[in-house]
Amino acid sequence: MRAVIQRVSSASVCINGLKTAEIALGFLVLLGIAEADTISDAEWLAVKVSGLRVFSDTEGHMNLGLAAVEGQVLVVSQFTLLADYKKGNRPSFIRAARPEVAIPLYEHFLKSLKALTGKEPQTGSFGADMQVALVNDGPVTICMDSQTKS
Repeated sequence: MRAVIQRVSSASVCINGLKTAEIALGFLVLLGIAEADTISDAEWLAVKVSGLRVFSDTEGHMNLGLAAVEGQVLVVSQFTLLADYKKGNRPSFIRAARPEVAIPLYEHFLKSLKALTGKEPQTGSFGADMQVALVNDGPVTICMDSQTKS
């Protein structure tokens, strides 16, 4: 699983012109699921995201996690994070998981995040054409990949 985690002061998702999800302070997580990913990858990534300490403390140091700032999480599926761009100019997405593999892993990631944070993650709609708006706070952007966790 590959994730781009952005610390945001706000983020939202619109589908067909309607706002379907919105958060204030927290993380926007763009999530790409590879064909080789497993439940273990989803759980590992949920632990890393929920424990990530990138919010400023009173001295301005990135030292606080989601719980300390009462932050929220918005998760948006994004298969393009698995792009292979080594040959030519048109990326290949052959490593991205098909929906029958990706959807259960996406849902497990959400369930794991909820268990770890105590809050229901907001979501986009898997596979939908979405417009994502965000105010990246910092900016702080962290990339994680469960295939490089060791």
